[in-house]
Amino acid sequence: MEPSYKILDQSEDVLFMAKGSTLAELFEQCGLAFQQTQAERELIQAREKVKILGEDRNVENLLLDFMDELFFFRDYKQMIFRNFQISIEKREGKYQLSCIAAGEKLDPLRHEKQKDVKGIEAFKVQSAEEGWKAQMLLKRT
Repeated sequence: MEPSYKILDQSEDVLFMAKGSTLAELFEQCGLAFQQTQAERELIQAREKVKILGEDRNVENLLLDFMDELFFFRDYKQMIFRNFQISIEKREGKYQLSCIAAGEKLDPLRHEKQKDVKGIEAFKVQSAEEGWKAQMLLKRT
């Protein structure tokens, strides 16, 4: 899949915009944009797989939880990801996320850090005619 995100680098923060025809595609693009701030995607190998699950009544909260998981894996497991297989279903008024993220342990010799981001400063998700759009502002350290 061709990337459907754009990273706009700013002096103190990193802003990215992502889009997808479905919620699952939007979450995938947000994950790819975040990973691009960590290391060049082409240098990340899909050696290990991890499962990420989430559930919420609100799409924005579900996306925030998903992104928090990516920060967790980076900060505490030293994992970065090359790709994501995501499904999102709505059941009984709740969005349910299931994701298989494939990547590897961060290797400072191969993965030169692109941007040192520490958290999400602000974000917005909206439904559009052609699917879904998100904007996310990542705070640099």
